[in-house]
Amino acid sequence: MKLIRSRAEWNPHWLNHLQKNQKIGLVPTMGALHQGHLDLVEKSKSQMEITVVSIFVNPTQFNNPEDFKKYPITLEKDLEKLESYGVDYVFNPTVETMYPSKPGLTLNFGELETVLEGKFRPGHFNGVGTVVAKLFHIIKPQTAYFGQKDLQQVAVIKRLVRDLSFDLDLEVVPTRREEDGLAMSSRNLRLNSEERKQALVLVEALKTAQSQLESGESWQKVKAQIESKFFRMDSGNLEYFELVDPDTFELKEHFDPNQKSSICVAAYIGEVRLIDNLPIIL
Repeated sequence: MKLIRSRAEWNPHWLNHLQKNQKIGLVPTMGALHQGHLDLVEKSKSQMEITVVSIFVNPTQFNNPEDFKKYPITLEKDLEKLESYGVDYVFNPTVETMYPSKPGLTLNFGELETVLEGKFRPGHFNGVGTVVAKLFHIIKPQTAYFGQKDLQQVAVIKRLVRDLSFDLDLEVVPTRREEDGLAMSSRNLRLNSEERKQALVLVEALKTAQSQLESGESWQKVKAQIESKFFRMDSGNLEYFELVDPDTFELKEHFDPNQKSSICVAAYIGEVRLIDNLPIIL
């Protein structure tokens, strides 16, 4: 496994694999790797001849500077995990390498900017879109791999690829969960033991809502019950609990079993903001 720090270092390797007609898979991450990330690696390894994992904590996608400062950094452990999985390259640039000057370009993803993550994290998707576009240009993969847990981010990246005509495929890999159901997230490392137990309220709310919708309960009643449950919690601060179209992220007022839909949730557990989602398939 080779550690690459810049485009100049990567280009000779890319040219070598291009000449050999070897396909390259990219797994973009911000480090603090868990099994969910490694599922993406395994998917890439099964489909591509070469797998590149990027580790870069991107400052432009943090609308909260304190969140950026507290993001867990575990590079040595990350590299050990990736080497054990047979990753070919790790791209680990500095902020100065990725942003030699402040970006003057702003990306706007339309209605995706006005709901859920777009609404509560202004500027977040501009930062995501900018860094992912840079990674696509630098690494030049045939396929890039993302997790379903960041469902709205996936919709943003799909739009980025479509509207800017990136010549690559996207693979979305199902959310990996802990044994008790909590969606794996690098931010889980910031939870203390009591908060870790309380965090289960997210997945419990999703499963409860799914069950009630499948039994014929109205979405508005289901939503009100879940919001009331969070309101009664001492340490859980709900930001949103919504039913959406997973492609457009249009908010749904009613559940239609004949249409695709997903339930999305974001909440603070203590000082840690967690998100999760669940597709409703009948």
